[in-house]
Amino acid sequence: MGDVTSFQDLFKKSVLHLEAFRNVSFIDVVIGLIASFAIGMFIYFIYRKTFRGVVYSYNYNVSFVLMTMITAMIIMTISTNIVLSLGMVGALSIVRFRTAVKDPLDIVYMFWAISAGIACGAKLYPIAFTGSAAVGLALVWMSGRKFREQPYLFIIRHTEKAADDIRTRLRRMTYHLKSKTVRNDFIELTLEIRLRDDNTAFVNEFSAIDGVIDVALINYTGDYAQ
Repeated sequence: MGDVTSFQDLFKKSVLHLEAFRNVSFIDVVIGLIASFAIGMFIYFIYRKTFRGVVYSYNYNVSFVLMTMITAMIIMTISTNIVLSLGMVGALSIVRFRTAVKDPLDIVYMFWAISAGIACGAKLYPIAFTGSAAVGLALVWMSGRKFREQPYLFIIRHTEKAADDIRTRLRRMTYHLKSKTVRNDFIELTLEIRLRDDNTAFVNEFSAIDGVIDVALINYTGDYAQ
């Protein structure tokens, strides 16, 4: 009667055939780190060129370079040992980041850095460089586009004396009321409007109304004002 092969024996044989303990040469490590550093610097310059937020963070941008290199190191490490790769997956699965990312585009740059690091660590340099070039060109093109209408927050602080004149002028405009604050001595209106070609002459008209305390026009992104 022949020997019975168990699932455990098949798994051991498959591990051996997959070269579970393959070594990575020093040259491969150097090439992988140089490639990941080059792509990380490319991400750095693209992020700096296309940044449209409130405050630019140098440290946050540098983290993309280091993230690309560290990801490449992790991929090169787990590629040498299948057992180590399984342990690394388990270790990374318990990591939790609680820092809130305000701009959704920042998440795109994070995934870009991680994906490029994975490609460099796996020696898939054509995918890493070609994919990064395509993503970079797309980001530059999208950031350079000028939309016909830009959203703004129009804030008017006035007394009850100017309420009728302001209401009359607002009928000529398209706006959305965001908030209205009524206090003892003044009323504050916050409106969302859209402008073309930065035509802000109406701000002076509202400011000249008798009873208007002050007027402010702020560029608005939908999440926070710039």
